[in-house]
Amino acid sequence: MARNGKTDLEETLDTSHELPPAETETPGRDTELERLRAERNDLIDRLARLQAEFENARKRTVREQQDFRDFALADAIKLLLPIVDSFELALKSSKEKSEFRNGVELIHKQLQDALAKLGLQPIAAKGEAFDPRLHEAIEMVDTTDAKDHEVLDEFQRGYRLKERLLRPAMVKVARNPNH
Repeated sequence: MARNGKTDLEETLDTSHELPPAETETPGRDTELERLRAERNDLIDRLARLQAEFENARKRTVREQQDFRDFALADAIKLLLPIVDSFELALKSSKEKSEFRNGVELIHKQLQDALAKLGLQPIAAKGEAFDPRLHEAIEMVDTTDAKDHEVLDEFQRGYRLKERLLRPAMVKVARNPNH
């Protein structure tokens, strides 16, 4: 039935207060959503890059600090090497046993142990093949009693500090034309 020109169905639905029908395509919304997604992706990418840069800077700082400590340690140990050399010369010069010699040997051993704990390693020389990266030839001797380029004697001990050459060993090297 119709009342006032409206059907029962129209009165029941009250179409004057309904929301407009949904648009299937909203070009303004889609472009805004895509723009926001692109901005979000860009911000996430920038954040990842900044985190990587920060981590690299942190690692570089730690490495630089360790390099500085190693450099300072190397300088300090270089200052102590002449003292170690003097102890070794003193112990070579006199072979007689005495309390004084025992005390010098003890102090020498303590110093060597302390330096070893810091990473100082002596370089093997006597009887080894000459290695120009580790040895400095002071003298070449012609001989048939040793192999060619064999280290015959060590004048001054060489040292490494944590795999880095601190001081080469000064050595006498054999020159044997027969080998």
